[in-house]
Amino acid sequence: MYHFILTSVYMVTASLLAENALTQALRALADPTRRRILALLKRRGCCSIGKDVGLCACDIEAQVKLSQPTISHHMAVLKEAGLIEAEKIGQWMWYRRNERALRQLAQALAQEM
Repeated sequence: MYHFILTSVYMVTASLLAENALTQALRALADPTRRRILALLKRRGCCSIGKDVGLCACDIEAQVKLSQPTISHHMAVLKEAGLIEAEKIGQWMWYRRNERALRQLAQALAQEM
């Protein structure tokens, strides 16, 4: 009985966490600027610091034509939702898409509909 209760609690908790993650990702994608940033991050060979994939913050800023603090806010939202990965390289902040998370999001949406 005790094992059943623990298993049930775990399944409910995991389900709520998955639902919260889905909601957070959808909120991040609700903004057209963030969708545009994700599309830019899909391009290859456009990074100023020589990375094959992803872009540094200055590249995103130049493409989106928004201020650095605004770009930082959008990137923080995307990162918190797990849709991008970030790495500090020297003085640069480099971002790339989290393709696995984006695939999982697409699968979750397909199952929800």
